[in-house]
Amino acid sequence: MPEVEIPASAGAPGWALPGSAPAGWAGRRVIGFCAVVRGLGAFALITLAVGLRKFGVATGVIRPLVEQEIFRVGIRLLPMFLFAALALGFLVIGQTVAVLSRVGAASELLGSIMVIVVVRELGPLFTAFLVLGRVGTANVVELGMARALGEVESLEAVGVDPVHYFVVPRVVGMMIGTVSLTVYLILGALGSGYLWAFVQELPVQPADYFSQLAGALTALDFVLLALKTASFGFIIAIVTCFFGLAQPLQLEQISRATVRAVGWSVVACVLLDALFIIAYLTL
Repeated sequence: MPEVEIPASAGAPGWALPGSAPAGWAGRRVIGFCAVVRGLGAFALITLAVGLRKFGVATGVIRPLVEQEIFRVGIRLLPMFLFAALALGFLVIGQTVAVLSRVGAASELLGSIMVIVVVRELGPLFTAFLVLGRVGTANVVELGMARALGEVESLEAVGVDPVHYFVVPRVVGMMIGTVSLTVYLILGALGSGYLWAFVQELPVQPADYFSQLAGALTALDFVLLALKTASFGFIIAIVTCFFGLAQPLQLEQISRATVRAVGWSVVACVLLDALFIIAYLTL
């Protein structure tokens, strides 16, 4: 696997040393940022190329790895996402009822607000951050240790492509798991939203609530939701695998690589979410 060196200053917060030139410090930061962006782009293209070129190769080895990743990203996180769905429904409904009750429009706009806030924005983004915190960080640690302990070089020595073995299963499993968890979280939040509305004695019947949801949803919502959540999973997998494998690591450097991977993943997901917001407004 080709190595992409990451400048030590790239992606890590810091301050200029006393007496250092601000222009030189800013220039180094920009150069480091561009180097990481270039490395991430190259790593993503390499992963796509390997996944397409070796599709169907060693399925007896790769398929169990993909299934293991889907289990780790999807099924194992279901209990935590049940709690998150209840909390998200309570948060949105509680704030909505508190504000709209002042103008007497809570019953009429409840479904539309749940679609805008939960389906289009908070649901996918909340899922991405939870997956990043629980699974993405584990990717960096696992791959960083594999790199530091020489497992990557051992695979290369016997003719096994580390990207095909380590990265492709994680990318596929992360994308499938993120999409599934987002759907689970959204359905749970929409259901718990009505539960909290009922607890607050809001005069809206279940049929009216779900009719509002159906009226607010469009075919574009389903298409963009699938694209957004799959893209979040792809980004998290690529960034975390990149920081774990892109350069030779020592064991004491893994924690720093994990912090940087989380920061870059958050920035990339937020920027992608902004693009989807523009798409919602223009399409």
